Amino acid sequence: MGSSERSPDVVVIGAGMVGAACAYYCSAAGLRVTVIERGAIAAGTTSACEGNILLSDKEPGPELDLALLSSRLWSEVAQDVGAERLEYQRKGGVVVATSRATADGLRKLTAVQRAAGIDAIDVSSGEVADLEPHITPDVVSGAYYPQDCQVQPMLAAARLLQRARGRGATVLPGTEVVGFVRDGHGTVTGVRTDSSTAPVIHAGRVVNATGTWSGQTARLAGAPVPVLPRKGFILVTEPLPRAIRHKVYTAEYVANVASSDAGLETSVVVEGTRAGTVLIGASRERVGFDRSMSLPVLRTLAAQAIAVFPFLAEVRLLRSYLGFRPYCPDHLPVIGADPRAPGLLHAGGHEGAGIGLSTATGHLIAQVIAGTEPDLDLTPFRPDRFGEELVAA
Repeated sequence: MGSSERSPDVVVIGAGMVGAACAYYCSAAGLRVTVIERGAIAAGTTSACEGNILLSDKEPGPELDLALLSSRLWSEVAQDVGAERLEYQRKGGVVVATSRATADGLRKLTAVQRAAGIDAIDVSSGEVADLEPHITPDVVSGAYYPQDCQVQPMLAAARLLQRARGRGATVLPGTEVVGFVRDGHGTVTGVRTDSSTAPVIHAGRVVNATGTWSGQTARLAGAPVPVLPRKGFILVTEPLPRAIRHKVYTAEYVANVASSDAGLETSVVVEGTRAGTVLIGASRERVGFDRSMSLPVLRTLAAQAIAVFPFLAEVRLLRSYLGFRPYCPDHLPVIGADPRAPGLLHAGGHEGAGIGLSTATGHLIAQVIAGTEPDLDLTPFRPDRFGEELVAA
């Protein structure tokens, strides 16, 4: 791949959901794409999440703008690839409040969300029970979000990469990027790998889509961004008859998602899957890449789930798993070209929203590389927006 004729236009580092979306949209734009993944496809954070495509947990601002674009694009991807092949479901979301104070806060949130373009419907306790018959009678009120969707994340990433390969893209799993190639002006013109068959891959652009590890990749390129791991656990129950119809979470979840606290936080999210299992999250904690299990956290999540759906007290847990979400201090992803390293683009730092925001991210990255005016202003997501103290942390 050393000759200019055979070199790709774009090298995407990372074959998780965001990297797959970058490859999908870049190849759709007619660009020659090579995806490099140090492990297996979708083996990182993409393999340890629930596949959420949410609008319900977003407040007005740049992230919501990104989420609205991504929601529309996911619908288009489902038509292109096939909803069944992605396990794409328009299941809708239900947010519940179990106190008057929380209910008041939720009503204020839905009002500003509606003004920003979200279909947020205030519902009474009785209407919540109609939506979710097995929910606790302690619910005071709630909100229904019909636009909330879900995919099977590993399957979706694989399908998007499959589609990109059909357009001529190359995917190199088991290949690690160990350095960057620059020309005499400092422009990034490719990557160095640990592969004996392709030790150097030249490209017109390089996209850092390495998820929770994108901070490390950025430092390797000499253009650091403060993306850090935020650990989270998910519980999986034994298969059940369909009992939970939507993605259900408590109103406290929105506040915890927006929190910058490094300590442990838990707020329950409960949903059923096609296989009949019930997924229970979500915890978040900044402890580096510590993969140790925590029985107290698992017990807390289980207790919170039972408080929302009492019937779960009689249900057995099948397993639990953990993953690391790519956290940015201002809770906005890093998307776009890096002026500190011409030729390098970033697509990371989405924290727990990476699956949902991946399509818009890939679409915008492809527009930048193709020289098309991006559908959104990328200024809020610019890679060089952070102060030196955050980058050095």
